[in-house]
Amino acid sequence: MNYRAFLIKYAEIGIKGKNRYVFEDALCDRIAEKLAKVAEGFDVVREQGRIEVNYPENYDYDEAVSQMQKVFGVWEICPAYVIEDASWDNLAKKTGDYVEERYGNTKHTFKVEARRSDKSYPITSPQICADMGEVILKRFSEFSVDVHNPEILLYVEIRNMAYVYSESIKGPGGMPVGANGHAMLLLSGGIDSPVAGYMVSKRGVTIDAVYFHAPPYTSERAKQKVIDLAKLISVYTGPIKLHVVNFTDVQLAIIDKCPRDELTIIMRRYMMRIAEHFAYENKCQALITGESIGQVASQTPQSLVATNAVCTLPVYRPVIAFDKQDIVDIAEKINTYETSIQPYEDCCTIFVAKHPVTKPNLNIIKKSEELLTEKIDELVQTAIDTDELIIVGKHKKHEED
Repeated sequence: MNYRAFLIKYAEIGIKGKNRYVFEDALCDRIAEKLAKVAEGFDVVREQGRIEVNYPENYDYDEAVSQMQKVFGVWEICPAYVIEDASWDNLAKKTGDYVEERYGNTKHTFKVEARRSDKSYPITSPQICADMGEVILKRFSEFSVDVHNPEILLYVEIRNMAYVYSESIKGPGGMPVGANGHAMLLLSGGIDSPVAGYMVSKRGVTIDAVYFHAPPYTSERAKQKVIDLAKLISVYTGPIKLHVVNFTDVQLAIIDKCPRDELTIIMRRYMMRIAEHFAYENKCQALITGESIGQVASQTPQSLVATNAVCTLPVYRPVIAFDKQDIVDIAEKINTYETSIQPYEDCCTIFVAKHPVTKPNLNIIKKSEELLTEKIDELVQTAIDTDELIIVGKHKKHEED
């Protein structure tokens, strides 16, 4: 069937006030970016309460739907049959043609729902439902009405033209990326941090990332694993600037000077300092971590207080109250789980103390950090100055531009 258009429904954007157009425009932009990977010629326009996608003559339908299902802000994707002449007689005939082509005259229950955005149209929404239901019953002898649990839910929308559809494909929901600021993700090779980045991005936040590499203690395969994870979440978040920081000398200095049981917390504090540097450099308004209360020693409430104390930016921890299985479920859904469990360790796991402190005292931690004052600032600056910037998830067309 030649549907001719997709109607894109959104949910939360619809309750925005006078600035709703900002979110709608961002959603149009994100959809257009995704569809540019499918074919040229897609036209994405903002309509009242909907986004309309008109498509070229030749394109891959399944791929177009798949791409739109990865756009945050999309609630439902509705392949719509467009009827330019919406006069009642033509609308009734064309709607019947749509039903016949799609379902035939076999036994089905149905219900009609109508929406009249064009208030100049002479028939009200309730009357369209009743009259169109009568049309369907007369034309299809095997059909019957079921208003509670219909097999076919037939939608008729009246705008500048009429749109008829009966399929609604679920999107990811959320808010369009770019509509709610910018944040820096501390991305490791584990399960949690990719999920955290995905979740914050779903709220409309643009994501960049920093990864702490510790050669020769961590391998190039560990680094590639993190790059692969960044690519997987960039399917949803859009392109990510990934800063790969050589953290080895900083870690060795901490190991040399600081108490063993405090190593994890002190290393974490220096990671946050460096991540915040890149956050400011990238004009981010927050940091993101995959920390969950009590999951490991560095994620107890006391440890999180000690970590937060070095930051001036807010720290978003979207999985803070999740059970591990909750996080795994999302990781499987977004296709990061199998990559995350590959057995390549990152710098956080390589240098874990045998008995790390679980209730650190912030004053004691600061006192221990004074042992590093001789050379730590220079080592941190070197780590910052020698970072490797990798841009993942960039559309090839943009790379050529």
